[in-house]
Parts: sequence; structure tokens; C-alpha cells
Amino acid sequence: MIDLHQSNWVLTLAEAGAEPPLDGHHGEDPVPASVPGTAAGALAAAGRYDPDHPSPLHDKDIWYETRFAAEPGAYRLCFGGLATIAEVYLNGALVLESRNMFRMPETEVVLKADNTLRICFRALQPHLGAKGPRARWKPQLATSQGLRLIRTTLLGHMPGWCPEIHAVGPYRPIRLFPAAAPRLSDVRILSDLAPDGSGVLTVSARLEGMTGEPVLNCAGASAPMMVQEDGRHAATLVLAGIDAWMPHTHGTPHLHEISVTAEQDRFSLGRTGIRRLETDHGEDGKGFVLKVNGIPVFCRGAVWTCADLLTLAGDRQTYRPLLEAARDAGMNMLRIGGTMLYESRAFFELCDELGILVWQDFQFANYDYPVKDEAFVDEVRAEVRDQLDATQGCPSLAVLCGGSEIYQQGAMMGLPEDRWKGPLCEEILPSLAQTCRPDVPYAANSPCGGVLPFSPDEGIAHYYGVGAYRRPLEDARRAGVRFAGECLAFSNIPEASSLERALPARPGHDPRWKAGVPRDRGAGWDFEDIRDHYLKTLFGIDPADLRYADPDRYLDLGRAVTGHVMERTFAEWRRKASSCRGALVWTYQDVMMGAGWGVIDANGVPKPAYHALKRAFRPLQVCVTDEGTNGLAIHLINEWPTERKVTLSLACLKDGRTPVVSGQRDLSLPPHSAQTLNAVELIGAFFDVTYAYRFGPPSHDVTVVRLRDSESGKVLAEDFHFPLGLDPHPQKAEVRTAVNPVDASTGRWQIELESDRLVRWASICCDTHVADDACFHLAPGMPRIVHLRAASDAGETADKPVFRLNALDHAVVV
Repeated sequence: MIDLHQSNWVLTLAEAGAEPPLDGHHGEDPVPASVPGTAAGALAAAGRYDPDHPSPLHDKDIWYETRFAAEPGAYRLCFGGLATIAEVYLNGALVLESRNMFRMPETEVVLKADNTLRICFRALQPHLGAKGPRARWKPQLATSQGLRLIRTTLLGHMPGWCPEIHAVGPYRPIRLFPAAAPRLSDVRILSDLAPDGSGVLTVSARLEGMTGEPVLNCAGASAPMMVQEDGRHAATLVLAGIDAWMPHTHGTPHLHEISVTAEQDRFSLGRTGIRRLETDHGEDGKGFVLKVNGIPVFCRGAVWTCADLLTLAGDRQTYRPLLEAARDAGMNMLRIGGTMLYESRAFFELCDELGILVWQDFQFANYDYPVKDEAFVDEVRAEVRDQLDATQGCPSLAVLCGGSEIYQQGAMMGLPEDRWKGPLCEEILPSLAQTCRPDVPYAANSPCGGVLPFSPDEGIAHYYGVGAYRRPLEDARRAGVRFAGECLAFSNIPEASSLERALPARPGHDPRWKAGVPRDRGAGWDFEDIRDHYLKTLFGIDPADLRYADPDRYLDLGRAVTGHVMERTFAEWRRKASSCRGALVWTYQDVMMGAGWGVIDANGVPKPAYHALKRAFRPLQVCVTDEGTNGLAIHLINEWPTERKVTLSLACLKDGRTPVVSGQRDLSLPPHSAQTLNAVELIGAFFDVTYAYRFGPPSHDVTVVRLRDSESGKVLAEDFHFPLGLDPHPQKAEVRTAVNPVDASTGRWQIELESDRLVRWASICCDTHVADDACFHLAPGMPRIVHLRAASDAGETADKPVFRLNALDHAVVV
């Protein structure tokens, strides 16, 4: 194999429509380029492109060129992805053309000892302006209606959502393979878990250039692969007592190597997990529950955007820190939305390892696509086959979906169902999904179901009642959400240290600040307005007055409010009596620096909202809901596959420090269980915990509910209830701290905190280290450990970290 990323590539810009050069470069001076990569990334590295103020790239042709040596002969030239209208020239001859960014084209070529490979990416702008079949509706999501006719990403075309960085270039690897080399093609890997716990693995493939009898191997078992009527070879293994794959919140994501051997040849098919996926729509047929190996899974996580918008990187090194952070936050599902990009196999392999389920939208969103155009449909079929072939055997792929908001867009335009529900999502895509990945459930669209496809109380919803539609927090229950494919979009503010380093702009109307605040195209508001609405509603403070008088406290309250809303909403949705069985926050990571939707900022640093979700997503969880005159409900969840013996305690505190009433109870939580208790069951008598009856002045201002391990005493989870609401006025507290090394040589430390009274929304601020929690409540008299790791840009340091404790209350460190 020849991997052409090791070649010396150069890039040149030329006028649109330029003819192939006869003697090398033409147009502007060439710049070095990385493959895989993008033109924007190469030009930025050369100082000729500013990602913060991107210039158009779709109005010009972009040429890539490399020269390489090879053993002369016949080869297969394989491309992982070309964005978008591409012509490939080898030694001056046109050998391949591609018009689909999501295809993985290949062609047979003959190499000489010395070779020149040129790829021309034609200007996309003329194609965006081309006429196509009349659309029945025209969304405002993106800048061009022509995007419905061309198979390319919407990233870079959605102002208000992301920078207009155009995707151009060979963004996935380019490789050459000897044409005569033995190989497996058209591989199909299907795994299943039988009711008796045994695994069933079936593999089929076309064998090319092989001699000898092929044998399938996995988990210590083997079986000969027999030739089928269609010329393929296939074998099935029954794997008794196999360790099954589960999402990390519900078990262990066991993986097993698969290989095919034939005499001296051995072909690795990667690793797979044995699991069974099912969807349960409930007794009324209106729900959406994902079951893994028969266990209902509350799916929670976020909508993935892009690991690197500038380069569209798809390697393990780029993905790993982001995916590990998702795992560490208790996320068990990420959705790749239809407005984004198909990720590489490396993404799925890491999700396999980390136990993260993947909801994969096919890359269709909002538009009325020309499904009567046979050439367009042929491209779609080839695209889907390429993408699903690339993820064969990956157990993390959990849901395939026809796209994002196609049904919603047509329905919101007032069209009848027979106009917006069509063959793309109802026939073409599900047929391909069934053929290529019959082990994965299919959903027609996100959202879909209900009287209208966006009704939240049936099927799959995009729930923004709490959020963009500014409904009260109670609406999360009232809406009767069954499964939220998207929800809770807020302008989430990054950590102060991140802003100081990357965005030295004050909140408000500084253009640099506003550029990082998302908004819907054409709307008269942005998502900072949404955050400010809840700040005023929950804290009773006018956001504009606060921003003028104390911008730092405005930011602190803004960080607190979005995390608080998310925690309270998921407390509603995860309780046993809830109709909701999954919810994915919009979005996981920002694509530019600022107060974007993401819970991870554009530099990969978790925001306070991330830590709020980390608390809300714990597999072993306690959370509370205010049930008014029914008292305080305490919800206990154990998603682990083992029983847990715990001690549940409750304390109502006056002035955030003095216990007024308390109680505790020892419990045994069965595996994969949820239950609800009332606070009275711990206290043993009536006490107005929620201050609903109001018999006189309030006796307490906070209730602390804590879950401990019965044997070790370790705090497993805790939650807080404020019966009088969220008081914006700071209280004074004394906090004792101790800093101790965990492994100073690797920059790992821990800080022990203990306060004499409640400290609300506390965070550790440190220039050299990153804390594993932020915007947390510190209960009085209860030591809390916060772990620190060296920041990625801090270099190697064994020095004791210097930090400050920031909180909404006046926390005095003693």
C-alpha cells in the first residue's frame, strides 16, 4: 500500500474553469498542503487565510498536486472523500471524476516509476446557482437553495450557526493498493445476542485474488467460509457465553477481534461487539425507547458538530479527547445530525471502545431534495453504501435516521403530509439501511411522529419549549416528551480562563463577542437573549442592568443559569414516571470561540454547562423534583448491571448552614432500576420541605439530598432544592482548602474543599490546570474533592497549582 499523506503536496488557487496545467502549477503561488486536509487549513497554515474572518473559496478552482515514486504496475487508487466537484489527473490523464463529497471513489490506474497526481476541485459557486426541479418549500437554514442539488456538507453555509469556512479539498486519506493483491470486498458483518446469552456472528464478503479455503475467526472460534449462490463467501459463528457489548453507562463495551485467514493470508476486519438493538414504541405506539441487549437505555448526550471545522480532521488523535470527555460526562449517545458531516471509521471505533452509542443522520436536512432525478438518487444510493460499508461491524452505530427537520420544515410551511413525507426517507434510505446494516434500527426523520412531525409528545422530538420558546421549566414535564433528538439549545458561556486566552471581548454588543453567539438566520433574536430570559426569570435580575454594572457577575450568573436549567430538566426526564426515554443536547462542541451552543468550547475545554450535564447524567444518580403540595420527590437511579447498597440522606438547612430537619435510609438499588421516594419517608413525619403550605415564615432555604456508598461512605451523587427560589444576593462563607498531589510528575493534583455554609456555583480557577468539576454547590460540613490535571498548553510542570475559588457567594478561603 502507498499512503499518499506521506507525499509532499502543494496547493494552488486558479480562476474558475481553468484547464489542467501542462507543466505544473498555475494561478497563485503554491503553498504546502496536508492530505488528508482542506484548502482552508492549508491556506491558514501559510498565513493566507483567516478562519476568524473567512474569505470565500467556492468561487475559484483549487488544485492539489504531488509527485511520488512507485513500483510500476496496476493499482487501485482509493479516495476517502473529495470535497466536492473533483477531477483527478494521473500523469496528465483524467482518471476519475466525483461530484459527491460523501462518496469514497476508487479507480484502477497504471503507475510509472515516477508519477504526478493532480486533483482539481472545481468552484462550487456556479453549481450552486444551477437550476433544478422546483422545490415545494425553501428553508432559511443555509445561504443557497442550490445546496439541495449537490451532495456536500452544510457546514460553512449556515450563517449564525458556524463560520463560513468552505469545505474544499481531499479531507479523507488517499491510498494506492496493488491491483493484484488479495483482498476482501463488499464485506458484511452482522452480530446478534441470543436470549440465552450466546453471540451469533455472520460475516460475508467477496474474495479477490485469494487461494486456499477462507476461515472466519473470532473470540477463539472458527468456521470455514462457504461460497454462496451470488459468489460471495459466508460463515456464521455461534459464540457461547460471549461477553456482550453495552454502552458504558449500563455495562462494559466488550470488543472482539474478527479476522479471515486463507493459507498464508490474514485479513483483519477490526473489532466488533456482540449486541442486539431494538426500539420499543410502548403500549400506545407513540414512544421511542432504545433497548440494548433487552435493557431499556435512557439515551443522553449531545449532537456532534465537527472536531475541526478548519481541516475536517477525521483521525483518532483529533477525536479521542472529545470522545473521552463525552464518556467522562456520562454521555452514552452522540448524534451526528443531518446538517453536519459523516465522520470517519476512527470516530466509530473510538465510540466502540468507549461505549458511546451513535445516532447517525444521513446527510440530509430541511430541503426538498430532487428524488425524482434518477442521477441524484443513484448518487445517494452509492453514498449511503459507501458510508455504511465503512462502519461494518461497529457496535456503536445504534440508530440510522433519514435526516434532520425535513418533515418539520415542510409541515411548518403549512403543507399537507403527502407533500413533505416522501420516498427519500420512507423508501430509498430505509431500504439501503436494511440491506447494509439490518442490525441497526431506522428512524424516518428527526423529528417525526405525532399529529405534526414536531409534536414533542409522540415519537422523536426537537424540544425547545424550555429554551428557544422561553417556556417555564415546568414545560419539560407538561410537553410529554418521549425522545428528544435535539433539545436545550443555549448560548453557553465558556470558562473565564478560556475567554481571557481566546476571546478578550466583553459581553454585550462587541462584534467579536456577538460573532460567537448563535442565532437562527432571519430571526430578530439570538440565543444570548434566551439565556438572559431565564436569568431574569430565575434570579429576578434585569440582565441588561447587570451587564452594564458588573459584566463579570453577569457572565457568572449566565454560566450558572444554563447549567441549572439543564440539570433540572434532566431531573424531570430521568425520573421513573417520566414519559421521556432519551434526550440529546444541542450541541456538543462549538465550531468557533465564544458563547455558542456547545458544552465544550472550540478549543476543547469543557464549559460549566458540560459539568452540569456530567452531574445530571450520572449512571448512579439521585435527583429531586418539587411536587408542590405533594412534597419533595427523591428519584434514585441505578443503571449499572449490579446491585448497589447505598445510604440516602436528607437535610433541610436554614441560612445554608443550620440543620432544621434531617433523615436517612439504607437502600438496596437493583440493577437497571429506578424508584421514587418522598422526603417524608426519610424524615418520618410531615415537614413542609417544598414550602408549599406556607404555614408561617420559611424555616429553611435549601435541602441537600445525598447518596453514599453504604460500605465506603463515598458520596456517589447529590442534589439541591431551593424552596424559596434562586437568591441572586451573595452570602458569605468560609472555605478551608488543602492541595495535595495525586501524581505531580504528570500534573495531577486534588483540592479538598470544606465550607461552614452552603456555597453556590463554585468553581476552581487555575491558569495551569483544569478542574474536573465547575459551577457546583458546596454543602456545609462535607469535604469535597476536586481533581486537577495539567492544561494542554501549560507544558510539563510538577509545581503546586495556584488557584482561586470563584462562586456566586462570597467564598472566603481560609
